[in-house]
Amino acid sequence: NWGYIDKSGKLTISPQYHLADPFSSGLALVGVGPRLGYIDRNGKYAINPQYPGAGQFGDGLAPVLVNGRWGYIDKSGKMAVNPQFDEGGNFSEGLAVVRMNNQYGFIDKSGKVSINPQFSSAGDFHDGLAVVKMGGKYGFIDKSGKVKITPQFDSAGDFSDGLAVVAMGHRFGYINRSGSFAINPQFDDGGNFNAGLAPVWIGDREGYIDKHGKYVWNPMS
Repeated sequence: NWGYIDKSGKLTISPQYHLADPFSSGLALVGVGPRLGYIDRNGKYAINPQYPGAGQFGDGLAPVLVNGRWGYIDKSGKMAVNPQFDEGGNFSEGLAVVRMNNQYGFIDKSGKVSINPQFSSAGDFHDGLAVVKMGGKYGFIDKSGKVKITPQFDSAGDFSDGLAVVAMGHRFGYINRSGSFAINPQFDDGGNFNAGLAPVWIGDREGYIDKHGKYVWNPMS
């Protein structure tokens, strides 16, 4: 079972959950048995376990599964966007990715479709851009739905620290917000940047690079 510790390592919420997500907007998604709910930082239920599927709070709303459809609740547990979507993602930067008729688009916090479902997959907005898949390739759109980086990559991650990991063929590198390579494709795999560093792999050996592509920790098995 999972529980929570504070920064000093002290146990603050005893292990009792089969699923325990990080806290977001003061609440954490937890699972007990087949149902999901939300606890506050004291370990008390803010929203009782009642959903077979749910996501994290973002921008004050969280996706929940009700009778086979996804909608959104606010932090009091009240339904803010009626369950109507085949799939619902977390809100990020004011928009959430949803699936309708096997296509992905985005809604705003009122539940209104902001970017029409037209993508075969889509990710959350980060730094004003979201990764989308069109015609079998990955690119990026802005919040108006305009393509900012043409779909041309075989895979792509979220923007973080101004860079996003992408793959061309079997090699991974990093692009900037204009879509140009800041770090040329040369790795067998790569992760997102966090605090100026990103994990990369050569074979099964993991190392860390800085935003210039220089190793701060050489690949080691």
